[in-house]
Amino acid sequence: MGHLREVNIKYDMPSADLAVRRTTFAIQNGKALGAAALKLIHGYGSSGKGGRIRVEVRAYLQRQKSRGLIRDFIPGERFSIFDEATRQAFLRCDDLRRDSDLDGSNNGITIVLL
Repeated sequence: MGHLREVNIKYDMPSADLAVRRTTFAIQNGKALGAAALKLIHGYGSSGKGGRIRVEVRAYLQRQKSRGLIRDFIPGERFSIFDEATRQAFLRCDDLRRDSDLDGSNNGITIVLL
């Protein structure tokens, strides 16, 4: 069972395009390092830019999922023990059970299953 890597892609409030490129790198790097999941910190839009980053990154993740390049992704607001995708994710990455955002309804993060 792989581990969880946390990646802050919004630390300097990048453009949405740059945030997507950072997401691509985080996925490739996470796979290379044997991670089972990533916790992407993208913000939720309090500054105006974060909302666009969240929307663009999640649209990108949906495309990656349909192409089979990632297993799945879980928006932070759905990351809960009551969510079936989250319970399935626990089987791949036990670290997720102990994550501080579990059941926190945090729409500033997204969990990516590699």
